[in-house]
Amino acid sequence: LSQGVDAFGTAGTRVSTFSVSHPSISAARTSPLFISNAEGTNGEVVAPVIKSIEMNLKKAQKKREHYEAKLNEFATKIADLEQKKKQYLEGASLGTAEQSFTETTGRSALKAFCWRIIAGSVTFITTLKISGNIGYALKIVGSDFFSKAFTMFIGERLMNKSSAGRKGGADSASRSVTKALIWRLFAICNTLTVCFFVSKDFSMASKIAGSDAIFKTFLMVAYERVWAKIEWGKEYIVDFAI
Repeated sequence: LSQGVDAFGTAGTRVSTFSVSHPSISAARTSPLFISNAEGTNGEVVAPVIKSIEMNLKKAQKKREHYEAKLNEFATKIADLEQKKKQYLEGASLGTAEQSFTETTGRSALKAFCWRIIAGSVTFITTLKISGNIGYALKIVGSDFFSKAFTMFIGERLMNKSSAGRKGGADSASRSVTKALIWRLFAICNTLTVCFFVSKDFSMASKIAGSDAIFKTFLMVAYERVWAKIEWGKEYIVDFAI
């Protein structure tokens, strides 16, 4: 309100209007809570926060259903194992099961290393007998010792991926023969190549590579049969393992 005199000298009261902006109302209109309260297609108020909660709730429910199914699966397996244990304790026959297994990396490495010592000794004697030169024999054996040990190790790991010929917890004789033949084919080619590069004489290299081929084949079959009876490094696979 303000007092004033108009152009005719009349005194009067002037009322001026003004607007009051409430800070809390302005802030509320720009706050996330106010913005989130939007109407849905049916006129109901749907907040994005609620949508997010519902989405997380659905995800949690799906996870719960998944783990409940897993829990039921494990409960069935446990009940089956307990039943088998009970039958065994009561003297019931569980039947004969094939004992499938795999070999550990350490077993494969030891097999390859030990075979190189045996085969290297035979190669040394054969090379010395043919060449008559001990230095040449040592060079031949030393040059392919580590290469053959490594390649045999790789071969063992590859063969380990196949369970063909494995029964009763050991390799069968046919598996041992097959492994020996495959390895001897590679070893003959390897020895022939090494001998040729060292001696530059193909005739001598072929004699050294071929002279002990048959003997080493039988020797390796016997070597495999011995290892088939050794339990160290075997990991047995159970068909109902959890």
